[in-house]
Amino acid sequence: MSNSKITRRGLLGGAAVGGVATFAGPWKHNRVWAQSTDKPIRIGITSDASGQYANSGASDRRGMLMAIEEANARGGALGRKIEFMHIDTETTPATGSRVAERLISREECGFLIGAVSSGVANAVSQVAQRYGVIYMNTNSSSPTESGQNCHRVKFVWDGNGTNFSKAAVRNAISTYGEKVVLLTNDYVWGHDTAKSTRALVDQHGGTVVEEILIPQGTRDFSAALLKIQQINPDIVAAAVGGDDQIAMRQQVAQLGMGSKPAWINNQQDWPDVYGLPLDNLFGVFGTTWYYGLDLPGVKEFVDRYQAMYPDTSMRVPGNVFYNGYMATRELLNAIERADSTNNIAVIKQLEGHVMSAEERMQHHVAVIDPNTHQVQQTIYLATANDEPRDENDMFRILTQSDPNDVRDEGSLEACKLESYEDTPAFDA
Repeated sequence: MSNSKITRRGLLGGAAVGGVATFAGPWKHNRVWAQSTDKPIRIGITSDASGQYANSGASDRRGMLMAIEEANARGGALGRKIEFMHIDTETTPATGSRVAERLISREECGFLIGAVSSGVANAVSQVAQRYGVIYMNTNSSSPTESGQNCHRVKFVWDGNGTNFSKAAVRNAISTYGEKVVLLTNDYVWGHDTAKSTRALVDQHGGTVVEEILIPQGTRDFSAALLKIQQINPDIVAAAVGGDDQIAMRQQVAQLGMGSKPAWINNQQDWPDVYGLPLDNLFGVFGTTWYYGLDLPGVKEFVDRYQAMYPDTSMRVPGNVFYNGYMATRELLNAIERADSTNNIAVIKQLEGHVMSAEERMQHHVAVIDPNTHQVQQTIYLATANDEPRDENDMFRILTQSDPNDVRDEGSLEACKLESYEDTPAFDA
């Protein structure tokens, strides 16, 4: 966690007497923007366009752009046009850090949005906190993002590994048995999700008999699947994401292992499975949204998506798009409520903000936890839909959980937000 020594008072004072020569940031120029309504509000998009999460990064970005376009059609925010710049973070933390630095210090972006990889999100957020730039982590779901790696400037929009495990583990053990194998992507999201799953398995009387680590970039799962066959567990709890998960699903289906053992696939991002055959969609998995939910506003949301993206191969919006859209829309709404682009004022509008179930197109009211900055929201469990309405209708929603029932208490204990005074302040 950053321990910036540049206080709010120090930055404002420094700018007033001629700037901070060794700490180039957006405020020196943007403080001028804030005095003129014809200056745009600039947003830096830090989504992945290559690497393991390139597909999800593209969907994430489409959600952000639809929210920006809708805002600009209404006249922008505070009467100012919204502009954006995207730079590929390549699904690597080191690149994510460089991208964040450039978007803030060279491209004068006053806000950052986007990430799917939790490692990238953590790297981006460290840079953002150093500058005081608000960062919307749209789709990274390691519990550490709103736990030990939380920051005053960072807001986390997806459910995390603990939320999804809480929704799934108890029922899986009571239904299928106590012997569990963990299949874990070997990086921060995989490790932290597996840690949460292991604790819940213990809590509900199960036993983790093996944890198999899967390096990022794995395309051959034969050794791991052979080991699972030898162990013969009741349940496999997989935390494998992105392109790795596509390869895993295809090979599990080829070996006929999709129905036995039972699979808990923690979280399922729509871009990872869109278009796969039905037998690839084995197991139960978590999500925050589905276009087939019978709720007000969903049909209109899908219509707007299809009008804006008529040529996109994904013909309906998924959970990653949804999170990108919601995070961007709520950032712009917070700027309007604050009647300011001062970062501290906008942060205070986001902290504790309550969103109705109707505006979220979910079953329960959602709130941005003021202590962790994670959105507490409805968590859904889903499985493959063997009676689809059309080729897009791939999921069948099994359950929906109240946010209070799946809250990640561990993040609440681990998160120590920086104070307002230790967060650099500026007007974007």
